[in-house]
Amino acid sequence: MSEKFQVGQIIEGTVTGIKPFGAFVSLDETTQGLVHISHITHGYLENINDAVKVGDQVKVKILSIDTEKNKISLSIKETQEKPKAPSSRPSSSRPSAAKAPKKETPTESFENLMKDFMKFSNDRQADINKRLNR
Repeated sequence: MSEKFQVGQIIEGTVTGIKPFGAFVSLDETTQGLVHISHITHGYLENINDAVKVGDQVKVKILSIDTEKNKISLSIKETQEKPKAPSSRPSSSRPSAAKAPKKETPTESFENLMKDFMKFSNDRQADINKRLNR
């Protein structure tokens, strides 16, 4: 196995099986490896079936070869260009920035939820304490 394939090598393979944790890819007639779900695409992938199907031809990079366990780890995403992060422009260059209403940030929303929860929890605890003292 290690004579034919090398770590870092990029080759074409065929998806032969899909599990929730990854996809099995056939590299030749006798050798197959696993692409862990975290190495299918850049970013978060909730359902592996959204990205690959059995029979798909995929380009993979060999990440590791364990000759003792006869396992090969593969990556599809390392054969693809990493998506560029959105460029951050000053707010003055955004024409709609001045017109858009200010949205509540998730942190502010969370803080409001926590305050409401704490008030409810304290009121509930006070009711329980009153009942226990009677």
